[in-house]
Amino acid sequence: MPATASSRTTSAAADAHLWSVREAARFLSVPEKTLYQWRYLETGPPSHRVGRYVRYDPDEVHAWVLQQP
Repeated sequence: MPATASSRTTSAAADAHLWSVREAARFLSVPEKTLYQWRYLETGPPSHRVGRYVRYDPDEVHAWVLQQP
């Protein structure tokens, strides 16, 4: 049975992976502490609270990197 557009979207959403602070820091090649400071100063990539955890959307991190001078 072929997949419908809605089932592909649901499947893509299920495959989406938010980065932890460690993963985002590794991608950006900065210490984790730097990400926490940027979050406090509101100068870094957009971050999101998921329960008690801080998470980063990889697409938003990539977009933020491209916007940096």
